[in-house]
Amino acid sequence: MPEPNAGRLPGRIPGNRGMWVGITCEFVEFALMFSVYFIARYHYPDAFRQGPELIWTTAGVVNTLIMVTSSFFVACSLASVKNAQIRRAKYWLAAAIVTALGYPIVKLLEVDWNLAHGIDGKAGIFYTVYYYLTFNHLVHACWGILGMCWAFFRLSTNAYSAEQHDGLEALACYWHATDIIWLALFPLFYVLA
Repeated sequence: MPEPNAGRLPGRIPGNRGMWVGITCEFVEFALMFSVYFIARYHYPDAFRQGPELIWTTAGVVNTLIMVTSSFFVACSLASVKNAQIRRAKYWLAAAIVTALGYPIVKLLEVDWNLAHGIDGKAGIFYTVYYYLTFNHLVHACWGILGMCWAFFRLSTNAYSAEQHDGLEALACYWHATDIIWLALFPLFYVLA
């Protein structure tokens, strides 16, 4: 039985360097936005204490479950490809796509709920920062969903194998990075008061 990572080069970067440049840019972008969050929180502590009480926390919890679950499914798809179980990999990736599609749906329902309760970007500094960061994350999540669809197409055309799956691995890295950012956003906007 071959050892795990047999045939892999030592020090190999998972996925590809281009994706890691993109992920690094994403982290830098969100680091700047998190700086804005903390500067605003410092200057308007009352607004940031009261803000989470008014937004729809359930939507934040559901989106957290969606992000974590879809990341798990992507990881299962990648593991299946590495074990030459292409059909199983397609099922896991399809499950990841279907689950991930819940994210923009819940986010739109959340925005609708917020607007119905008078919470828009002009409702105060907390909500301006909340919309700015969560909408930016939504854009990145939508790119990730499109990436999953592309990876599913490539998987369906036998472009990935146990030996060559860098594209799927790159997608998994991107989706996990997007997941990590959501796991930072969730407590800042929905929990901390």
